Amino acid sequence: MRQPQPVFWSALGLALALSCAGTAGARAQETTANGGAEFQLGLPQSGILTIQPDRLFSESAFGKRAEREIEAEGAVLTAENRRIEAELRNEELELTERRSEMEPEAFRALADAFDEKVQETRRRQDQKLREITQMGEEARREFIKASLPVLQQIMRETGAGAILDHSSVFLSADSADITSLAIARIDAVLGDGSQEEESER
Repeated sequence: MRQPQPVFWSALGLALALSCAGTAGARAQETTANGGAEFQLGLPQSGILTIQPDRLFSESAFGKRAEREIEAEGAVLTAENRRIEAELRNEELELTERRSEMEPEAFRALADAFDEKVQETRRRQDQKLREITQMGEEARREFIKASLPVLQQIMRETGAGAILDHSSVFLSADSADITSLAIARIDAVLGDGSQEEESER
């Protein structure tokens, strides 16, 4: 169920860049004047940071909880599909067995009704699958919205002007990747996100 959202992540990078680019120079001057006291030990000091978006989500407590819920919904749907498939197969066999006993017109009417039932069932189950997929997309959007303040804080602490998708960067130092740091910070703030969902209900 894991589906990357490249356009969304790119928009995230742009938003982060724009949110801090205007103050990066001022922060650098202030930091120099203060002897670098603003920067915390252990943080990369780089104008450009990188992040692994899929790992950020999938390894966070929020992402793990969301993926568990989506997988559970998928398992329920799979079991339901198998049950419906068995029922339709039995119905088809019964209809086939009755064919020799029926008038052609009567059989054709039942066969057409059965075909319509199969098509409607397929449409209904496909809609359920789309809803489960949408759950994953909504979870990612909620995660990013809730994570933005944390990522912006990391940018302020490091003096960076942008956070880019690691996969789109041709070459960068390993220390510029803040994925692990971001996961730890986001987990500390959001947890698995279940409390926020309960408060919204």
